[in-house]
Amino acid sequence: MPNQHSEDAPALPDADVSTVWLRVFLDVARHGSFTVAARTLGWTQSAVSRQISSLEAALGGGPLFDRLPRGVRLTEAGRVLVPHAEAVTGALRGAARELTALREAAGGRLRFGAFATADAALVPHALAAFRARHPGVRLSREEGLTPGLLDRLAAGHLDLAVVSTTGRAPLEPYDLHHLLDESLYVAVPVDHPLAGVTGPVRLGRLAGADWISGGARPEGTLLDAALRQGFRPRVAHVVGEWTAKLGYVAAGLGVTLVPALAAESVRQDVVLLPVLDEGAPARAVYAATARGRSLAPAAESFLAALREAVARIPGGTPGGTMA
Repeated sequence: MPNQHSEDAPALPDADVSTVWLRVFLDVARHGSFTVAARTLGWTQSAVSRQISSLEAALGGGPLFDRLPRGVRLTEAGRVLVPHAEAVTGALRGAARELTALREAAGGRLRFGAFATADAALVPHALAAFRARHPGVRLSREEGLTPGLLDRLAAGHLDLAVVSTTGRAPLEPYDLHHLLDESLYVAVPVDHPLAGVTGPVRLGRLAGADWISGGARPEGTLLDAALRQGFRPRVAHVVGEWTAKLGYVAAGLGVTLVPALAAESVRQDVVLLPVLDEGAPARAVYAATARGRSLAPAAESFLAALREAVARIPGGTPGGTMA
């Protein structure tokens, strides 16, 4: 169907057809012959002639070639058209190459975010594997809390976000790719009375302890686990960063909960005790994507790398199903 146009603008041919016309035009110009161009294209000479005639008609009816006894020669109009035809066909070839690279995750970009604990081990392992497989993909990474990452995802600023159920952010509006369920540990100093205990411990045994937490209130933090066990922990120190929390523990200033994702980086002057959290759900970790938005091949590949990295996380139960 011809394109819609205003009264003062020339009618333009269908984009797909015009691309063929330009390619045929350049082949004829290059070889100076309808016959040779037809042989190169695998067409008949009459088909090539019709394409050139259609292009001439679309551009105003003037000849683009002088028909000679032996071959053809560009007219002045044809010479003017050559660089424009080369620019159009070159741009389309470039677009095709980029789209192929995008499909094969050999190019393009990946914008992802993750909450801080996931950056301790899960994301670095996945990123290293992804980088080795797809070095041509441009990467940008953000760190933040789950609610903020989900907002960035919904706004189209991220392609994928690694999030968790800590913080009670609403996850329902997103497509959730289940990565793992995390077990919890309680970190105590090496001289703590429970430091030599073997096997899981109930948090109730630490009900009277000073706690180090990322928030002044336990609700919406890892300390929800204590609330589920029937006591309200006393938050003595509010510390946001993991290495700082463990420094406080090592100094004997309190105890803290450590998720499985952070357990790999715990210092030697701190003891981790697995938490017995009977009947309560573990913290779930997901790769979230925007519902209804196509997932780019690079994001698909990074999701696969995240799932592979889960196997290297101690104390995590792999997921892998769509939530």
